[in-house]
Amino acid sequence: MTLPERTLGRSGLRVTRLGLGLAAVGRPAYINLGRARDLPAARTPDALFGRTAELLDAAYAAGIRYVDVARSYGRAEEFLTRWLADRRVAPHALTVGSKWGYRYTAGWTVDAAVHEQKELSLARFTAQLAESRALLRDHLDLYQIHSATPESLGDATLLDALVSGRRAGAYRAVGLTLSGPTSARALELALAARAGGERVFDVVQATFNCLEPSLAALLARAHDAGLGVIAKEVFANGRLTDANTLADDASLVQGLHAAAAARGCSMDQLALAFVLDHPFVDVALSGAATPAQLASHAGALAVTIDDDARASLAAITEPPGRYWETRGRLPWQ
Repeated sequence: MTLPERTLGRSGLRVTRLGLGLAAVGRPAYINLGRARDLPAARTPDALFGRTAELLDAAYAAGIRYVDVARSYGRAEEFLTRWLADRRVAPHALTVGSKWGYRYTAGWTVDAAVHEQKELSLARFTAQLAESRALLRDHLDLYQIHSATPESLGDATLLDALVSGRRAGAYRAVGLTLSGPTSARALELALAARAGGERVFDVVQATFNCLEPSLAALLARAHDAGLGVIAKEVFANGRLTDANTLADDASLVQGLHAAAAARGCSMDQLALAFVLDHPFVDVALSGAATPAQLASHAGALAVTIDDDARASLAAITEPPGRYWETRGRLPWQ
């Protein structure tokens, strides 16, 4: 299968418009709805590597050429490295993005009190870059600050180090991911960031979906300025899929079902098609936990968003504060 390709901003990295994120399968617990039905009952490292390999095989066969991991996604980097070696995938045959800043702390349990710990310091960057490079080596194309904060983007020493890593060839592009109500301010700072006379950031990865589209204008501006744009949480951690059984979302789910049925597609396909309908989005991440979900997501590229669909989806948009408050209540499961 051939998927539409893009160059990720000025980075020169080639990507497909649909990418695969491994957050949901690199560790036993995550905040996506529906995990109990999606993952093996015994979430051992071997079982989750097996599921990860299934997904990567299906993604590669479907033409997907962008994969997203992070230091905090349990063993996601390790699983990806093992799959790349097993399948003898050469560097740059697909584009790999990873992230630093969070440390996985759950000890491979579902009910840990704390699943990850955040620190956006120069010391954490230096340590985690060494860890990512030890695994991914020349496959590491894009390295991103994980959930960058306005404070971290004011750290001149850290920004210098990010640019130095790119110059030294530790990775080919520098990025940041955004999460929470300070995302707009962080992106404004990222667009202005300079170190050693050059732009710091090549790529931005942000939450963008039909419930929380508030960054649209700013992401379009970033794209126009030469940054690649990756959309994450396109299904709102499962709220825009049939896994959503939250009582407060009953009317949301009913309306999405009706809108999707009218267009002969599924809820998840309609949600993903909404994201892909925005020309500033270079890659939309599928966080599929099963090959069937991944196949459904690939099918979204054939769904057309018309004016009626845009109006229907605009009607369900939530205020950012409410969206992030709801996301903050989703349990690790």
